[in-house]
Amino acid sequence: MPKQDASSTTVTRRGWLARSAVGLGAVGGGAWLGHHFWGTVEEEAIEAGLAHAQHPRAPGPLGPLRPDPGGILDLPEGFSYRVIDRRGDAMSDGFVTPGRYDGMACFDGPEPGTWTLLRNHENGARMGSLGPAPEGRAIAHEHVRGMPGGVTRVVVDAATLAKRSANLVLAGTVLNCAGGPSPWGWLSCEESIDRGHGYVFVCDPLADRVAPPRPIRAFGRFRHEAACVDPDRGIVYLTEDREGGSLYRFVPHDPSVPFEGQLQAMRVRGRARFHTDTQLRVGSDVEIDWVPISDPDPSDDTVRVEAQRQGAAIVRRGEGITYAASARDPSRPSIVLSATEGGRARLGQILRLDPEGDGGTLSVIAESTDQSDFDMPDNLVMSPHGTLYFTEDGHARNYVRGLGADGRVFDLARNRLSRSELVGVCFSPDGSTMFVGIQQESVLLGIRGPWPETT
Repeated sequence: MPKQDASSTTVTRRGWLARSAVGLGAVGGGAWLGHHFWGTVEEEAIEAGLAHAQHPRAPGPLGPLRPDPGGILDLPEGFSYRVIDRRGDAMSDGFVTPGRYDGMACFDGPEPGTWTLLRNHENGARMGSLGPAPEGRAIAHEHVRGMPGGVTRVVVDAATLAKRSANLVLAGTVLNCAGGPSPWGWLSCEESIDRGHGYVFVCDPLADRVAPPRPIRAFGRFRHEAACVDPDRGIVYLTEDREGGSLYRFVPHDPSVPFEGQLQAMRVRGRARFHTDTQLRVGSDVEIDWVPISDPDPSDDTVRVEAQRQGAAIVRRGEGITYAASARDPSRPSIVLSATEGGRARLGQILRLDPEGDGGTLSVIAESTDQSDFDMPDNLVMSPHGTLYFTEDGHARNYVRGLGADGRVFDLARNRLSRSELVGVCFSPDGSTMFVGIQQESVLLGIRGPWPETT
């Protein structure tokens, strides 16, 4: 299919977010790098291997990307990055930093002027290692052997992003993919249905050593990807990363008792097993309701089976999800999520759910019809400045892209180091810093620059 410019990208053309929601993010010491090196350098020609990554998109609000002399991340004029940590770095508790970074979140730190970063590691039984446990630091989990997934904690200086300490928080899990910040800490999701796995775990940002895992069984056992919380009602929304997956929510009986309640799956009213990837178009919406899951913690992989027997909608590879604000009424919540292989071209959709009581509406706010639009959106975050940002896990060089209030998709960053996916896009509590990881090389970056305000 021919390349398209921004005017042909299949997205809505109206302001879809009326106000911002604070984004929570994460990251990993090294020097500040990037196009400016804190100053000005001459531009260099983009290497031939990157030529295919250029596309005729009209420059967005940040301007065109500049080639990075450091060979890691291309950014717009005025932006720079710092390498915060890498796989194999020693941690304060005697472990080494595991690889395959993925979802992350950033919280206020244990001391003034610090931030605490919690980061997933998407390692399976034969992928990576936590290294030998230091003496006296046994890891309590029945499946710890051969299960090197988990969560690490990094405390950084908020002014410089220098790493002050790091430690393991969660171990013995598998394929910790994404998750989400919550009032109770970091929610780390296992993208697995291996025996004894497939859960969401809550991790304490103040934990300075590995702790026994705390699975939230009421959130269901399935191929979890990401989670977000409606802070007013305590409802948790959960995505499922599989071609025939569904979208779920957990409704507490009492918001003050957050992990007791009912797991439910989204259904389109009057249209059983509705396929959001092919049956929902940009500019239209459908009414939804929710069906109960009677057995959220089965011994086999049947949560989605029970959901879809009751007519639950099918979301093709639901991945990132974030809490935002409604375009229709800023006083109401809005949930935005990515369907990584959604759409007729299977290049991805970004969906918006506007809840209302026990129902609401579902719509598509962006759909890619060509790789130059966007290519398989994954993690996403609503910035404190009012812009939605998302990473790609696509077919070529992957980007961090933004979706502005005018409906235009624009470029923020491009992975120049490799073709690995970009992961864990998120913001510091004050909105000054975006964090993103490069998964295969396990490099964690903090980005600063003149972030645009969305009005």
